Amino acid sequence: MRLKDKVAIITGGGSGIGRETALLFAREGAKVVVADINKQEGEEVVNKIENELQNEALNEGQKELQEQKALFVEVNVKDKSSVEKMTKEVINTFGQIDILVNNAGITKDALLRDISESDWQQVIDVNLTGVFNCTQVISQYMTEKGYGKIINASSVVGIYGNIGQTNYAATKSGVIGMTKSWAKEFGKKGVRVNAVAPGFIKTPMTEKVPEKILSSMENKTPLKQLGEPLDVAYAYLFLASSESDYISGTVIEVGGGLTL
Repeated sequence: MRLKDKVAIITGGGSGIGRETALLFAREGAKVVVADINKQEGEEVVNKIENELQNEALNEGQKELQEQKALFVEVNVKDKSSVEKMTKEVINTFGQIDILVNNAGITKDALLRDISESDWQQVIDVNLTGVFNCTQVISQYMTEKGYGKIINASSVVGIYGNIGQTNYAATKSGVIGMTKSWAKEFGKKGVRVNAVAPGFIKTPMTEKVPEKILSSMENKTPLKQLGEPLDVAYAYLFLASSESDYISGTVIEVGGGLTL
């Protein structure tokens, strides 16, 4: 139970890496907030968490769970007022926020000459401004308490670039810059800030990538396989746990050696 009694907000928690992270954190004892713009997916994750924990309680001889362990909050991370509303709901429900996983993200891939102003702005709004909004609002509670773990989703693309992903790479590189800045800013107040940079992971997002490109990435990866969402979730777990208390301002690549 590496996250026992901790409250964790996971943006984009309704699918892909966020979904696996929410389930993993709950199994490790955290009270989990699934924050997502997709209500159906988010509530499905919360229901799965509650069912798993209820079965566990029954196995231990309890008739029902002793307290609420999961909460879905509909949020649009690019809208600061929506983030503020979410944060207040979490505080009202659980009384604290210990962990923030800025996992929500989108892609709108195209060669530079073909990127529309709208596609550029949408990716910036969610992947970069969304991380800014959530951290600006939630870090206030953490710094007041003197403790917190903030984990930002970057990408190997944000470190090394990628053809056809100018907007995505820009946001994920920007996330790294914010991570390092916040690690310096919040360190003296007990808040650790780190980033995880996944490679090509099997998620609904990569389902949009042409099979030819995915096969190429798989062949370039020394492990000769694409990653699973749980691979990234375990990296998030390490950074959220006390095992990483002396780590801040780092970027952990979870890419199977793709960038070697």
